[in-house]
Amino acid sequence: MNALFEVSDTLNMPFECFIYDTDKDQFPIRPHWHYFAEMIYVLEGTAEMSDNNIKYTVPKDGFIFFHPKTVHSVFPVDDKPLKYAVIKLDINRLSATPSYSPKLTNIIKSGADKEMQIYFSPEFTTETNCKKLFLDCISELDTKNYGYDLLIQAYLYNIMMIIIRKWQDNGFSFENDIFNKDTSYNIDNITEYIDQHICDALEVNDIAEMCGISYSNFAKKFKKMYGLSCKEYIERFKIFKVEDYLLFTDFDLNYISQETGYADCSHMIKQFKKYRNITPKQFRLRGGNL
Repeated sequence: MNALFEVSDTLNMPFECFIYDTDKDQFPIRPHWHYFAEMIYVLEGTAEMSDNNIKYTVPKDGFIFFHPKTVHSVFPVDDKPLKYAVIKLDINRLSATPSYSPKLTNIIKSGADKEMQIYFSPEFTTETNCKKLFLDCISELDTKNYGYDLLIQAYLYNIMMIIIRKWQDNGFSFENDIFNKDTSYNIDNITEYIDQHICDALEVNDIAEMCGISYSNFAKKFKKMYGLSCKEYIERFKIFKVEDYLLFTDFDLNYISQETGYADCSHMIKQFKKYRNITPKQFRLRGGNL
């Protein structure tokens, strides 16, 4: 299965949104898997898509949801052109849920365990306006105007709620074990904890203990899953947070260093220059253009 693995850059981009056109892009998409969930909405033509060896014929306006870590593929059913919208997302980064509801990650995983449907018909997608949600995600990522990431997350939540409510219509229920998982973390969802506590003094030893595994085992699994060490993940995520503050606020550097978990302002400047090759002040003056 390792030969089928496709690297996903969950740190730099927790979601990808794009149009795939078989007249321009390499095709077919052979069996592969990754840590992202993936959704495909067919815009033109008909495709044969497989998920863990189960085949689905997906016509225009049909869409399919591939769970993380499942082996999936996309093949043609005829010689006609095929165009489809693709959204890949790290579900662990979609963590905002109301107090009465379990985490979205746990709901999705439970839906996979119960083998709830992953294919949705054109009739259903038309009724729920899914096509617009997919295209809005792609448009926002293309233009990257202020707040684009927040809008994309809002559209993604909308799509995920459409899926989950359809599951409920088919008998899915929020059982106690889904809620019980909310307080636990493992290697799959620990980045959610890191993201939410980035301003704290995070220690890798403590994070490994939170996952219930040894430091060495945690370090090995984290590096395999995310492509870099946990310490480096934390450091780079801090840099992304600093960039957001520099671009979208006028807070001074001392305040930004406190809000992003640095010991002091000079340490933040040193680390920022290490990863971006310019100082935070220069980055702000250039408007984010490196």
